[in-house]
Amino acid sequence: MAASDQPPRPEKPPLPWRARLLVGAASALHAASLRRDGTVNRFLLSLFDRAAPPTPTAPLGGVASTDHAVSDHLRARLFVPETPGGGNELPVVVYFHGGGFVFHSAASAIPAVIASVDYRLAPEHRFPAPYDDGEAALRWALAGAAGALPYPPDAVAGLLAVQPFFSGEAPTGSEMRLRDAPFGSPERLAWLWRAFLPPGATRDHEAANVPAAIRRDAGAGADRWRAFPPTLVCVGGWDVHQDRQRAYADALRAVCSEEVTVAEYPDAIHAFYVLDDLADSKKFVGDVAEFVNRHAQQRKKPALDHAKD
Repeated sequence: MAASDQPPRPEKPPLPWRARLLVGAASALHAASLRRDGTVNRFLLSLFDRAAPPTPTAPLGGVASTDHAVSDHLRARLFVPETPGGGNELPVVVYFHGGGFVFHSAASAIPAVIASVDYRLAPEHRFPAPYDDGEAALRWALAGAAGALPYPPDAVAGLLAVQPFFSGEAPTGSEMRLRDAPFGSPERLAWLWRAFLPPGATRDHEAANVPAAIRRDAGAGADRWRAFPPTLVCVGGWDVHQDRQRAYADALRAVCSEEVTVAEYPDAIHAFYVLDDLADSKKFVGDVAEFVNRHAQQRKKPALDHAKD
């Protein structure tokens, strides 16, 4: 079939009607929760973000969960799946939820121990508080989570960048093209960045325009990105942020990061993975599991070889 004979792209993402209703309700609720004075209606957000109690002694679906204090203001929930025979060493994933730094709490679903981080949220806690919490949680997990991890990880084996949220002052092609896609409103995105960034900062701040910051670092002779771990960047074909996500992968490749892979999900909207009945969501879970397990095994192999010697 010639390129000119390709069927036209639909005007809306191909979602089942139930998913479309859920996305529409979540989008409307999210928009209504963002007040003009720069504050958030947390009660409205809680209607779509219910807190569930941990299940330490009665695992749900074969997964036990426990809550842990990382510091006086930071908590994490550990999800530990039951393993055949018990005692099997599992990879550890430190999970930082999405939501534009403003809403959402914990979730998980791959064959690994998941540490889901309840970091501080904007606008009550602007940059750098959420990033500081992320670093503290990562260091906590690497140190064994205060004894809660029977097999503490010895290093960061990889990064999963699942539809990362970046910005910049100059709009990209996808930001203009998909402004009417789910969660793509330019006004709403601008509100989120105003709530998160330091007062007076533009969206070219290094915490927002991360691809540009990486290239700027490299141009100044900084080589810290060369030690960046293998990275999987997940991109949705209906995600307003897709151009910046690919630019992030390109920037990492340009500074010689170890391994950078882009996984494309052509029919996926932003945050598609919460709709677990979608074909792209099922593929996503498989891709993540493969990436995590492959890099966990690569970390284990040198240790096993050393033990044999």
